[in-house]
Amino acid sequence: MSEFTLFMVQRLTAVVMAPLVIGHLAVMIYAVQGGLTAEEILGRTQGSLGWAAFYGLFVLMAAIHGAIGLRNVVREWLGVDGIALAGFAWATFFALTAMGARAVHAVATTGTLPQ
Repeated sequence: MSEFTLFMVQRLTAVVMAPLVIGHLAVMIYAVQGGLTAEEILGRTQGSLGWAAFYGLFVLMAAIHGAIGLRNVVREWLGVDGIALAGFAWATFFALTAMGARAVHAVATTGTLPQ
């Protein structure tokens, strides 16, 4: 993928994430001011496909955005290029996606949290 394409993809993910971040912060501030704990919030959202879709999209956009950003930092600061840089970016993307998917799974399913 060209540098310009990666630049545009990163900007697009930022545009998609902006309302997701605002929505997430608004809900968290509202919930915390209402005295809810993280466990109570999760108890209310578990099993909701709407919240799972919201946070699933959030995770995917954040993983893409973060992987491209870290790729740029590694390229500029460490001078890594070529296949090593691409491998680093893909590994970062998959790691971020896996960590986020674990959290989305906790929202999407009812029962106990994954260990």
